[in-house]
Amino acid sequence: MRLFRSKEILGIAEEALDFALEASKETHPNEYMGFLRGEDARRVGLDESGTVITDVLIVPGTTSNPVSATVRTDMIPNDMRAVGSIHSHPNGVLRPSDADLDTFGQGRVHLILGHPYRRSDWRAFDQEGKPTTLDVLDVDLPDPESFFDFDEADLGLDLDDETE
Repeated sequence: MRLFRSKEILGIAEEALDFALEASKETHPNEYMGFLRGEDARRVGLDESGTVITDVLIVPGTTSNPVSATVRTDMIPNDMRAVGSIHSHPNGVLRPSDADLDTFGQGRVHLILGHPYRRSDWRAFDQEGKPTTLDVLDVDLPDPESFFDFDEADLGLDLDDETE
């Protein structure tokens, strides 16, 4: 079962990027880490096919220090809307380390945010660690109440089949 969508990633919502940059500032001098979640572009007001990154998921139990962040893998949600990862480099280096590359295998896009965490202090990479372009989009985000509004189809499960 694939956990990540195959649709093209069109960009990241401006609000999601701003949230991640602010969270990185607040976590500094430790690394910040999260996962990226996307929505169908039409759900955020775009008239094209693809996915827009709309949310940064923070995983409970994540620990960090100035050179690394560790996520409890048992706490990562099984979510069909997951599209990649995001983390900060307090040293300001905007390229993936060998340890980063080891985590890039899942997901389609991975963001690194660097100190001092301005709008220009981030880069996007594909799952192989190659730089990629990611537009910042001014879109209408879904109602926050809908964040937890998902069903077995979003999880890749059919619970009716399991109860029979």
